[in-house]
Amino acid sequence: MFHSKSPTLNLHGETRDTITFLINDFINDNVKLKNEYVGIIHGRSSNILRDKAHEILKLNKNVDSFKVDIFNPGMTIVKIKFRK
Repeated sequence: MFHSKSPTLNLHGETRDTITFLINDFINDNVKLKNEYVGIIHGRSSNILRDKAHEILKLNKNVDSFKVDIFNPGMTIVKIKFRK
């Protein structure tokens, strides 16, 4: 379950082109650290970063699922898939 001490990645100030590397590296690092849930902060303005982040997450083989946080629509909660 995601909680306040879960790792987060803040994408404020980044561009659509740079977030691909940031998100994939963040997910890969948290797979190694065995963190089941992480947060990606993308903001709420025009949804450009949110849409691109969701596109990246759909393609990442280490992502089990993701959803926009119901309490903070400027953040997406990601569940990481672990191989057994």
